[in-house]
Amino acid sequence: MRVSWISALVLIAVAAAGADYPASIEQWRQQRAASLSSEDGWLSVAGLFWLEEGDNVVGSAQGSAVLLPADAAPPRAGVIRFQGGRAVFTAAPGVEARLNGKPVSSAELRSDAQGQPDALEIGRLKLLLIKRGTRYAIRMRDPESVLRRNFRGLKWFPIQEEWRIEARYLPVPGPRKLVLETIVGTTEEMESAGFVEFEREGKTWRLEAARSGERLFIVFRDATAGKTTYAAGRFLYADAPRDGRVVLDFNRAINPPCAYTPYTTCPLPPPQNRLPIAIPAGEMAYEAQ
Repeated sequence: MRVSWISALVLIAVAAAGADYPASIEQWRQQRAASLSSEDGWLSVAGLFWLEEGDNVVGSAQGSAVLLPADAAPPRAGVIRFQGGRAVFTAAPGVEARLNGKPVSSAELRSDAQGQPDALEIGRLKLLLIKRGTRYAIRMRDPESVLRRNFRGLKWFPIQEEWRIEARYLPVPGPRKLVLETIVGTTEEMESAGFVEFEREGKTWRLEAARSGERLFIVFRDATAGKTTYAAGRFLYADAPRDGRVVLDFNRAINPPCAYTPYTTCPLPPPQNRLPIAIPAGEMAYEAQ
């Protein structure tokens, strides 16, 4: 299962051992901002180019299928020949390219459907092959992207321990796929990890979780969406269930990557995860500078 857009977030989800709760959340939030704004963070994603069968020209010349910044690449950097799910890059004469740090003149690109995708480097740029549904695209990372340069930090609701909730865990009886529509019109299938139930405002609410390694991953939307939080919804990770219980810490609810860059393929909350109640906890809507 492809979890590249998940794994970067999971790495920052562990609070400092022994710290009190508010301090641990503050430290985690600082790590969250640092991850987003790192050279390989979501703020460096500056392009998304869907590949067509045949030759896809890569370069800064207008009309290129994979259009690179003029200050970072020559008019023609090379060609990606895409056929039957295989993408082979061939550099133009005189262009220096690297694949995972090693010089290449021609190489097949491994997509994220096979795990960690190859990184094709042209100057400061990194090009990665991704698969979404039945389509393939090149994702471009630029450490000098405008979004990264203009990042001024994140906004959060005040830390409220009441939104750290111990929920009931309801496993599914057998294998179940959780199908998520994405912001680009494709669908993503993930392994369902079951349901979590919690009480709020005198009622019981249920969310379906996907499996992310040993953890739970929840894509949800609540009544704050489009007002104080990102309109499409938010993400929440939780540790594996213990004794039929799961801790849902909404103070750690975060925006999906599409809140920061338009060049993403974020999953959207399934109908069962769209709550009519407000959850004023966690990350608020991002305001780009």
